[in-house]
Amino acid sequence: LIMTSNIGSAAIQDVSNAEQRDALVRDSLKQFFRPEFLNRIDEIVIFDRLDAAQLDQIVKIQLQRVIDRLAKQNIHLTVTDDTTRHLADAGFDPVFGARPLKRAIQKHLLDPLSLAVLEGGFKDGDHITATLKSGKVVFEKR
Repeated sequence: LIMTSNIGSAAIQDVSNAEQRDALVRDSLKQFFRPEFLNRIDEIVIFDRLDAAQLDQIVKIQLQRVIDRLAKQNIHLTVTDDTTRHLADAGFDPVFGARPLKRAIQKHLLDPLSLAVLEGGFKDGDHITATLKSGKVVFEKR
């Protein structure tokens, strides 16, 4: 059984020393869980924070899933690099990591694109580019 948690993440946000970070997380776990439960955990793995390059890769993977899904509906989407970076920034939280990323893609890309398609702005076979203008994702036919 593998479990994930953000317990202690706020406490270690600015700590770079691995031993100090581990001690802070273990203290946080002791405050949150009963000793009987903690005794049953075989191993605790503490992950380092994501850097910008890793986050960009996660965004690209998520966007590729969106692009593939749209391609099955004969809608061809291209996302510019600045739009990808904007989505990465919007979907990252220092405490929660990349977990909010799917919601950010939904809110800033999928919902507006869906509305544009429903309103007749785009149709079957269109090639669409998602670009960033004035801090907002906009869609243009190519």
